[in-house]
Amino acid sequence: MICRKDILDAATAVGFNLCGTTHCGPMREISFFFEKWLSEGYGDTLGYLHRYTDRRADPRLLMEGAQTVVVCAVNYRNPLSGGYPDGFEGAKVASYALNTDYHVTIKDMLRRMLAMLQTTYPTLEGRMFTDTAPLFEKAHAERAGLGRIGRNSLLITPEYGSFVLLGELLLNLRCDEYDTPLEWQPCKGCERCIKQCPVGAINPNRTIDPRRCISARTLETNPGELSLHGWVCGCDECQSICPHNHRKPLANNPLFTPRFDPLSAEIQAQLSSRTLDDTLHSTPLARAFRTKKQ
Repeated sequence: MICRKDILDAATAVGFNLCGTTHCGPMREISFFFEKWLSEGYGDTLGYLHRYTDRRADPRLLMEGAQTVVVCAVNYRNPLSGGYPDGFEGAKVASYALNTDYHVTIKDMLRRMLAMLQTTYPTLEGRMFTDTAPLFEKAHAERAGLGRIGRNSLLITPEYGSFVLLGELLLNLRCDEYDTPLEWQPCKGCERCIKQCPVGAINPNRTIDPRRCISARTLETNPGELSLHGWVCGCDECQSICPHNHRKPLANNPLFTPRFDPLSAEIQAQLSSRTLDDTLHSTPLARAFRTKKQ
């Protein structure tokens, strides 16, 4: 058995802002909801979503002997998270893409966290995930008490709003105490994100239509004929308008301090020409600017 406090202390030590634990088991309700969403054609442009559906439904299939899911979150909010200046007509980059690719950064943080825990628990084994694995990240984050999934399908946390990135550890030991979901409904009657989305990609049932979503179309699929409204990598429209993101603290982890200023003329020239220097090549822009495949 592993102590929950030791897990939380290790998460803080490597730079995560939030951490929670939950049991590792089937997620039948969210799996049914996800399968229905796929059957309605929403995932047709994202072929990988149709693979490994059995593993999505039960994370124990991702690691033999898995008993605990640890969900960590890091705040990445920066000065541009509140929106670009009025009248700005240049290329826009989502807040998370101003940093080194979080897949690399968070994976390293999780690796260091696991190594710290293994010095106290020699029999501990784990597997690390962030975004790319067939795992219901946000649903596990809800189970672990980090926040609730909002109307725009993003996790909203009381402390940092939705400007958080997630990473998970599957562990082979049970935890002495598990967190519980928050009794909090952040959206209630609010529909600001639905009205703000310039392409109407947010559905009333808290799901996204990636066939329309600007973020998905700049990163996962071909842009098509719909306007991207100036965004070249990701999109912050539904987050910038969310009241839970107002007056929240900026990122305090230096790994998530913006590496470049997208408002500068030099960066705008690179974005317009889609020619990236070494600094930008280590950010999600490199992925956004390469040919997209299903």
